[in-house]
Amino acid sequence: MSSSSAAPRRGERAVASGAWPPMREALVAAAFQLFLERGYERTTVDDIVALAGVGRRSFFRYFPSKEDVVFPDHERCLADMTAFLAAGTVGEEPVRRVCDAARLVLHMYAENPDFSVQRYRLTKRVPGLRAYELSVVWRYERALAAYLRARFAGRRDGTLQADVIAAAVVAAHNNALRSWLRSGGTADPGATVDHALASVRAAFGAPDPAPADARPEDVVVVVARRGAPLWRIVQEVESALGRSAD
Repeated sequence: MSSSSAAPRRGERAVASGAWPPMREALVAAAFQLFLERGYERTTVDDIVALAGVGRRSFFRYFPSKEDVVFPDHERCLADMTAFLAAGTVGEEPVRRVCDAARLVLHMYAENPDFSVQRYRLTKRVPGLRAYELSVVWRYERALAAYLRARFAGRRDGTLQADVIAAAVVAAHNNALRSWLRSGGTADPGATVDHALASVRAAFGAPDPAPADARPEDVVVVVARRGAPLWRIVQEVESALGRSAD
């Protein structure tokens, strides 16, 4: 989402996700090639369509603006996240659900590490893209908060709790995601994000239920008179536990 100080190599090419339509993929690839070679500000939509070999109308069929070509996959991911949250069951622990929803964003980035790292670097160098990115992050946070508000509707301060937890999930996810992007996309993003989101669940989530076959632990209480020798107390404890004194 943001960017590392290391600049991409000149001529380095970004390849977008193969799940996109070929023309859309060609536009994204052409845009990033030009951004890396000329700079973002000096690249126009006309330059992009000329390199991609399509008309301006084709560009605006897929992207409302030049900024949108830098973030071509967020609309799909936001729709996937919203659908994932809506499919949750009433009995499901809500904090776990929003943490799992945040992992969809990670998956989107991890699908194409090279593209994600190049976007990260580009975004850090262009203030307008950083502002655009913040608006995208805010939409993810609002989707998580809307789900939690509905689940916490009967709670005192439910809206406050929903907003705080949503912000914590986004902050934890983005902290881990940026760490992965700064590594050049070479580390394990799943383990890093899981660790970050575990801290959110520990702070706000309900504990996992014990397994159905789990038995409560025995508690042994030994009463001894003051001044009893230690060996005698140990003998009493071992006797209560069914062990013979050694």
